[in-house]
This record gives sequence, C-alpha cells and structure tokens, in this order.
Amino acid sequence: MAIEAVIFDIGNVLIEWQPERFYDAEIGVAKRRDMFAEVDLHDMNNDVDLGEDFRDTIYATADKFPQWRDEIHMWHDRWFELATPAIDHSVHLLRALRAKGIPVFALTNFGDEIFARAQKHYTFLQEFDRFYVSGEMKMVKPDPAIYAAVETTCGYAPQGLLFADDRQENLDAANKRGWQTHHFTSPQGWADRLVSEGLLISNEAGP
Repeated sequence: MAIEAVIFDIGNVLIEWQPERFYDAEIGVAKRRDMFAEVDLHDMNNDVDLGEDFRDTIYATADKFPQWRDEIHMWHDRWFELATPAIDHSVHLLRALRAKGIPVFALTNFGDEIFARAQKHYTFLQEFDRFYVSGEMKMVKPDPAIYAAVETTCGYAPQGLLFADDRQENLDAANKRGWQTHHFTSPQGWADRLVSEGLLISNEAGP
C-alpha cells in the first residue's frame, strides 16, 4: 500500500537525547556510571512520559537518593542541556514533507508539561499536522494501545503509515499492526528511505 502519512519519533530522531553524555561531561564517566547503576533514571523518566508531574517526579526521586540529589535535580533543572542539539537534517525532512502536502505526525514518549516547553524552545515541534504525546495520552510506546489510538484518530489505514523511530521495540510493535517502519540511525538514512518511497526527490531530501 502507498504511504499516505509519515510519523516521526522525536528523541534521537529530531532532537538528540543522550542524558549519559550530559552527565559524563558534568560529573565524569565513572561517577555517572555509579549513579546510573544506583538510580534507574530512565524508569523515572518513563513515569514522566506516562504523564506524571515533571518536577515532582524528578525531585521525589532525588529525595530517595540524597547522595545524588544535586545530580538528579539536573534532569529537571537543566533538561534542555540533556535534550540537545536538534538534528537539523531531520528537521529539514519534516518541513520538506509538509511542503509537499504529505501529512506528518509526531508519536513520542514525552512528558506533556516538558513537551509544551520544548515546543517553545524548538519551534519546529509546533509544525506537525497531529501530535501524539504519551504524557497526554497516559500510555507509552511500545504499548499496543498507543498505536491503536493513532489508528483510531489519524484517518489513515495502518498500512498507509510510515513510522521512523530509533528504538527497535517501538518499531516491532508498529510492524505487528501493519505499519511500515524505518529504524532511524542517521538522518541521511531516513532521507534515503523517503526518497526510495517516492515521497521526496533527492534535492528535496538534502540537508
């Protein structure tokens, strides 16, 4: 079936999301490894993605681990230093698709409060035709329910959707529902896929 709409993940597709890299620079690799071994910060962030309060969730975790309190607070207080930089070529591809009238959606595990802030900081996040944000939906990828919710409201059959994500488990869940998928490892690879599908031509897909 021909592709009718394109769906972007955000973290590591449109914006780099590498908390370990941030902490390596701030506190050193060895100390960061110790902290991540003691504190499941990604699980904490998953609670935010499910709609829990951004600050309260992070600060409550910090209170449980006072030896890492200041470092855990950084996850909230310096979030935009964790979520940086924008992946400019991917932003170009988002805009190139929309310029051709191809519907483009976001499907992202993202806290609702911080997503609203991120839309002001990264204004290209305002440019999607539809937004599917886990914090608002109270469900996260790869829960089959989040894909079902997209199908119910987007207006396109699953087979007409092309979804780019950096995590294979999220793609596997989409594949099971009949979506077409792309494992995002680089913006050039994503550009090549969009060209191969006939959605863009080479000069439109360039960085």
